[in-house]
Amino acid sequence: MSTGLPEGMVTPALVVDVDVMERNISRLAAAARAGGFAVRPHAKAHKCLEIADRQIGVGAVGLTVATVGEAEVFARGGATDLFIAYPLWVDDSKAGRLRRLAETTALRVGADSVESVQRLGRAVRGTARPVEVVIEVDSGHHRTGVLPADAAIVGKAAGDAGLDVAGVFTFPGHGYRRDAQAREQAAREEEVALGEAAEVLNTVGLPARVVSGGSTPTAGHWKPGVVNELRPGVYVFNDATQLAIGTCSAADLALRAVATVVSVPAAGRFVLDVGSKVLGSDRSPWVTGHGYLPGFPDATVTSLSEHHATVVLPEGVKAPALGTVVAVVPNHVCTPVNLADELFIIQGGQIVDRWAVAARGANT
Repeated sequence: MSTGLPEGMVTPALVVDVDVMERNISRLAAAARAGGFAVRPHAKAHKCLEIADRQIGVGAVGLTVATVGEAEVFARGGATDLFIAYPLWVDDSKAGRLRRLAETTALRVGADSVESVQRLGRAVRGTARPVEVVIEVDSGHHRTGVLPADAAIVGKAAGDAGLDVAGVFTFPGHGYRRDAQAREQAAREEEVALGEAAEVLNTVGLPARVVSGGSTPTAGHWKPGVVNELRPGVYVFNDATQLAIGTCSAADLALRAVATVVSVPAAGRFVLDVGSKVLGSDRSPWVTGHGYLPGFPDATVTSLSEHHATVVLPEGVKAPALGTVVAVVPNHVCTPVNLADELFIIQGGQIVDRWAVAARGANT
């Protein structure tokens, strides 16, 4: 990643190197074309219409979102194929919103229980186009999802509720590991779990057209086989966690917070005007501190307050002067994006555009 930062910026702010971002997008698109799998990127990582357009433009089959609100934003922005990869509990409000979405876009919804698909079926009965349901499978992350052997139970209930059962999906979150072999293992566990779930669906007359997996750490370990769709999100920007576990290099980091040195209270310590309200408060077991400073790669962001980042330098390294502008790569990029109103788009160290974070705060 270039260390050149725009001059005269009001800090703190989030900037995106558009050349790096587009290279990240194109790299995955090329891998999909070569490998014969579909890409449905998770838009919660960027929440920007302009970035979604670029992903679709190079071959993404549609977008993944986490909430009905995110789906509404991207549908208004022109998206025509959306997957809400979340086990929604559909109340009266969400029922009406899902029905309206189904009028304008091809819509898929995740589910992992009989009760949820029954409610979903009642909510979307009679829509102009059928709403598809994709059964969530637990492939080892142990968050949400049914055991592969139980996919048919939910799938049959969904069919009985009048829903079109499209297939199965999972989130291999246990692939967030520094060891490449562990990431490989998570990808194979994902493959086995999804394959078993798809076969179980097939035995009850519900052919799995969609077998969807993939996170940024495991996407690079895809192999030809049962999995025919990947849904990475963070890859578009990458972050300090991806750098630490080896999923990307420093040259692949597209987003950073721009901050100013506001205090140098000691020779080996300085404070930036960026805190948890910009960077988020996510800690990572693989990152030392609260972010990565490309200009000071051995420094540690030891603490965050709401508006302060305290940085400690190795012995003998001189702190930057007051007023110096410094880049900070967040530990987890999704939260800072959701906290920002806009992203400053830079090219060659100059601001060339400003993109609204259109789905900011669309959390319901």
